[in-house]
Amino acid sequence: MAPYETDDSTTAGEADDLRAGRRKAARYVVPVAVVGVAAATIGLVPAIADSGDPDLPKITAQQLIEKIAASDVEQLSGTVKVSTDLGLPDIGGLESSLMSGATQPGDGSSADPSSKLMELASGTHTLRVAADGPDKQKLSLLENAAEYSLIHNGKDVWGYDSSSNEVFHGTAAESADGKTKEDTPTTPQDLAEEALKSVDDTTSVTVDGTAQIAGRDAYRLVIKPKDSGSTVGAITIGVDSKTGLPLKFTLTPAGGGAAVVDAGFTQVSFSKPAASTFDFTPPKGAKVTEEGEVAAEEHAPAQKPESTVPSEEGPETIGEGWNSIAVFDTGGEGMPSGAEAGGEFGGFLDSLGDKVTGKFGEGTVFKTRLINALMTDDGKVYVGAVTKDALVKAADAAK
Repeated sequence: MAPYETDDSTTAGEADDLRAGRRKAARYVVPVAVVGVAAATIGLVPAIADSGDPDLPKITAQQLIEKIAASDVEQLSGTVKVSTDLGLPDIGGLESSLMSGATQPGDGSSADPSSKLMELASGTHTLRVAADGPDKQKLSLLENAAEYSLIHNGKDVWGYDSSSNEVFHGTAAESADGKTKEDTPTTPQDLAEEALKSVDDTTSVTVDGTAQIAGRDAYRLVIKPKDSGSTVGAITIGVDSKTGLPLKFTLTPAGGGAAVVDAGFTQVSFSKPAASTFDFTPPKGAKVTEEGEVAAEEHAPAQKPESTVPSEEGPETIGEGWNSIAVFDTGGEGMPSGAEAGGEFGGFLDSLGDKVTGKFGEGTVFKTRLINALMTDDGKVYVGAVTKDALVKAADAAK
């Protein structure tokens, strides 16, 4: 047994304490949010463990979570390695094209972070990161001979793609208290919060030993679903023993194998970065796109048929905790078969989908290593970090 392991579950009272003060969120979103944040955050997160386990004072899971919440690190710089493996088949490059095109912005700029950072949702990437307080962060994505940089400095947000010499310029939104608010979390505390939203009476929380992470002594906080049916095996957060800063984030699937997400510092410094790190002036000759601009008519978003637009009230949710399933009604007639779609995309659909039947009729389950979705022939979509059998059971129960 690991020397720092605590009880295998939280009590109801502890679960209430852990939930206090956190943002409300649909339970089914938690595993999805963890992946999305790890893939698209500014990158001030997780790491690769070095050899050797340090001898640290014992600490409970509750104490370690409180240590994360109390972390006040605002200045750092370092190198981050992010590896993501959702298990999508790569048919003629479809995996990368689907990932990069999933959130293609209306302005069509290759420097827009809403599409560029989606590249982190597939493969292995190296990032350089820096932060100096809540108003100054920088991420640089290294791509062979090219580089993509995202800079947040005060109210300005700049994205620069050196390969196309394109620049994106936007303005950071502010919350009601006047603080800058980003669309995606930009600090380790935010990332940990997304994972810790899953902590309730359906969750096991333990401290499972220690590790050396990017040269720092750290504790390993492990979060696991108690019940069967979830595709999430465990979430492990490596927490700096001195500062409480999350240094390592790993999400492993219940089915075993490589991590779905393994992201983290390979080198980190808590010294104040030079002020010039966050300065940016568009290079001469660069094409600059302002946030919200439509660069060309062909990039304007197409009008979707009203019947395929989900209700603004949000999806219905079935179940609780890790086994929650979101239900959407597209109003359509389900997903076309691969034969109907034809070409490479048809092959992609067939490679992902398993035909299933039940009380609900017929449908197709589309799978990744983490998130699965059942689309029935009447246009209902059941989505969650749950197994195929759990989706079929939920669809049957809904009838």
